Amino acid sequence: MTTTLTFLGTGDSMGVPRVYCDCPICTEARSTGLNRRYRSSALLTDPYGDRLMIDCGPDWLDQMRLLGLRSLNAALITHAHHDHIAGLPEWADACRWTKMKGRVYAPSDVFVTIRSQYPWLERFLHFIPNEDGCEFGDWRIRPVQVCHGRNGLSYAYVFERPGYRWAYCSDAISLTEQQKEPLMRLDLLVLGTNFYKEDAEPGSRSVYDMVEAVQLIQELVPVRVYFTHLSHGVDRNAAYDLPPQVKLAYHGLDVALTRSAGRVSG
Repeated sequence: MTTTLTFLGTGDSMGVPRVYCDCPICTEARSTGLNRRYRSSALLTDPYGDRLMIDCGPDWLDQMRLLGLRSLNAALITHAHHDHIAGLPEWADACRWTKMKGRVYAPSDVFVTIRSQYPWLERFLHFIPNEDGCEFGDWRIRPVQVCHGRNGLSYAYVFERPGYRWAYCSDAISLTEQQKEPLMRLDLLVLGTNFYKEDAEPGSRSVYDMVEAVQLIQELVPVRVYFTHLSHGVDRNAAYDLPPQVKLAYHGLDVALTRSAGRVSG
């Protein structure tokens, strides 16, 4: 039975368009909206209608509205940066009114930061440490600590069930050999890439660019790849030099998590 991954946001920490920016990509995003990007988040929906959100950023209200959803039961958090947790107060407020206490899964160190920023959230959200893994339907989920460059550390999530393995790794760069090992030979990899080729000083960066990501993919050999966490330096109208199994994710994209749904040959 098929679980569906829906991309709710594919933007970097500032989203697209930038309020101050008149670059061609931001300008296009204000008109046809092809490059309009909410902050990175995704939703898993199982065959029975149960849902699990990955990250809960500042665009959570709009993302829920566009889905036509009025409630959320559970979420995974990759790390405690603003663009990944700033929707938690709105979710908690919804839980307050609906009397449904949501479940938030994250490693314990992530909750330390969340508690310091939002000390009242646990009145309405149940914080569940998941460093030993957790489950969603028939998926076994485990966090993998990854390098987030100048921003410290983040977590990727590896999802496994018999016959299928995939991972969500939105905020990472310069992965060590130990961090790469759980990401090897996946059926699907979702990977954050801010730019096609980033010119910033390497020590100032926190996410792969596409050129670097392609080199990483050659080591990890996943079957399918979607790039997310895209800045206003990425244009969906452009024809980037990418391997055939690599695509740019976009808001509303649904991906069936089955091997028959897009295995690339050759």
